[in-house]
Amino acid sequence: MVLIWTQFGVKHKNVNVKCKVRVMHRGDSSGSSSAESTRSEQDTPCLSIKPTGKDFYKVLGVSPESNEDEIKKAYRKMALKFHPDKNSDADAEDKFKEIAEAYEILTDPKKRSIYDQFGEEGLKSGISMTGQGNHNFHNDPHSTFSSFFHGSDHFDIFFGSEFDGEDDLFNPFRRFTFSHVGGSAGSEGGLRRGQRRLQGEAVVHDLLVTLEEVMHGCTKHVKIARSRLNPDGRSLRSEDKVLNVVVKKGWKAGTKITFPREGDETPNSTPADITFILRDKEHPQYKRDGSNIVYTAQITLKEALCGCTVNVPTLDNRMMPLPCSDVIKPGAVRRLRGEGLPLPKSPSQRGDLVVEFQVLFPDRIPPQSREIIKHSLGQC
Repeated sequence: MVLIWTQFGVKHKNVNVKCKVRVMHRGDSSGSSSAESTRSEQDTPCLSIKPTGKDFYKVLGVSPESNEDEIKKAYRKMALKFHPDKNSDADAEDKFKEIAEAYEILTDPKKRSIYDQFGEEGLKSGISMTGQGNHNFHNDPHSTFSSFFHGSDHFDIFFGSEFDGEDDLFNPFRRFTFSHVGGSAGSEGGLRRGQRRLQGEAVVHDLLVTLEEVMHGCTKHVKIARSRLNPDGRSLRSEDKVLNVVVKKGWKAGTKITFPREGDETPNSTPADITFILRDKEHPQYKRDGSNIVYTAQITLKEALCGCTVNVPTLDNRMMPLPCSDVIKPGAVRRLRGEGLPLPKSPSQRGDLVVEFQVLFPDRIPPQSREIIKHSLGQC
């Protein structure tokens, strides 16, 4: 009778594996105990074992030697690149899910250990290490994405340098993502019997507007991603909605616009409110002072002393001539009535365009000119 005992190890690389084989022959002996003899113990080439399934390292663009920080960095980059709300490719949703699955496997030490040895099929077939069961990816990739960025300002995820760096004020659809409040998808928690659900804490974000938008009024289309409770009362789903934020003429910075119950919902809380706070975007020409706008006009010393006409640009792209015949002192102010922003409570009326003068002094004066100036100003 021949007994064969093998010992082998499988690596994630597609390479030939050698097995250690011990062959033992058992001889028959009448009326006596069996005698065993070991003839040989040698390394013998075995079949090539090639792990099947997805290459999760390739999915994230990292090497099998990558540490957890490198994997997280790669997931961040790939998830932002293939997020369906940014990437319009037909396969973006599938790619986004695959990236989330790779991240889940490679950041879980137990799952990664099984995957490194036996590949994806090892996870699915139920190969166990310290009780680890078989694996099937059922998580919502959007929940994985939201969980990854938990604690960050999700406004910046899509409209800061992390996303595409473009000026979102000219994007007709701006997107906000709100994190879960007081719970998570698939939460095992919930309310005790008789306990009422309280409303979640309001989600507040700044909304930048230009002076031109304040002057004419505008509507901002803001796309939000929120979590909502499923009919089972326990699990959550992610859904998108477009909020139309109406900015009326003349509204001041700090004005709050609230959308009741349009935010996240959890098993423990009713939908939260979403509040936008208007903030003025810095303008290249003007500073805002309530309903007035302030423009700085630079003039030479000669113009300040001898008079001049300054052409002042308006918000609606006109040029207003402003004659100045008197001496203009540094910091002097002139007003163009009714050329400012609409009054919030009376939009048909407008504030002023305030012109502040900045006098540019020469660095030096030639000696002959200095004498002329002394003579001319001696009587002043």
